[in-house]
Amino acid sequence: MEESIEKQTTIFNKSLDAFMDKLPSFIIAILTILIGVLIARMVKKALTKMLYKYKSSVGIISFLINLAQVLIIMIAFIQALGGLGVNTTSFAAILGAAGFSIGLAFKEVLANLGSSMIILFFKPFEIGDYILCEDVEGSVFEIQMFSTTLKTVDNKLIIVPNSMITSNPVINYTSQDRRRIDFAFNVEYDTDVKKLYEIAERLFEEETRILMAPAPLLGVDSMDNNMIKFIARPWVKTDDYWDVYYKLMEEFKHEFDTNDIKLSQVNIISNI
Repeated sequence: MEESIEKQTTIFNKSLDAFMDKLPSFIIAILTILIGVLIARMVKKALTKMLYKYKSSVGIISFLINLAQVLIIMIAFIQALGGLGVNTTSFAAILGAAGFSIGLAFKEVLANLGSSMIILFFKPFEIGDYILCEDVEGSVFEIQMFSTTLKTVDNKLIIVPNSMITSNPVINYTSQDRRRIDFAFNVEYDTDVKKLYEIAERLFEEETRILMAPAPLLGVDSMDNNMIKFIARPWVKTDDYWDVYYKLMEEFKHEFDTNDIKLSQVNIISNI
């Protein structure tokens, strides 16, 4: 009986000694995790303050903040395990292999996610801008984590993958406060060119929304045996573009009819 008690006491003492030996490592591991959580909170607060200055999707911002927080806590947890003597190399290898597999499986999804970050930080456009990408155009309605939603002029919504936007040229029509309206009229060869100048200059002077600086560009762009190509390019404020465009088109038609100017072919060029 005494021998059994002595044996149990010895085992307890050894366990206590082992625990006391590991106690500093446990304390350091706990402190490492707590410090990691504290740093994660500080980073979250800093990112929240910084990223919410950008006029972009709340979903993207929340995702980035939460991702940064989780990564910091995971790093602290792995460091804590390493301090306790756990082989974190194999653990990191497993995480790396899992990440690689997930990356292959969700390649397109990750590409769209990465593209959303590019859009967020470099801001090629903002909500409300009118853009053209490939054959898709419209006003930016929403920027999400994986796609951007455009609203067309006839009130349709188009969902465009973010990777398509960052991998193709994008024309932002409303990023500038001024736009140029490009008119090109193919008139018959015997048309009085001076009359064309007079009509264009008068229409532009009467239209108060036409900007005088930079001055409208007028001229004969090309000619052949059958026709003359006359161009008229006034500048307007971006918000006035379409109203002025349609109004001037109607007035040019009226003036051409009044002055018996014949169009051999009409080729109207605009920025959209």
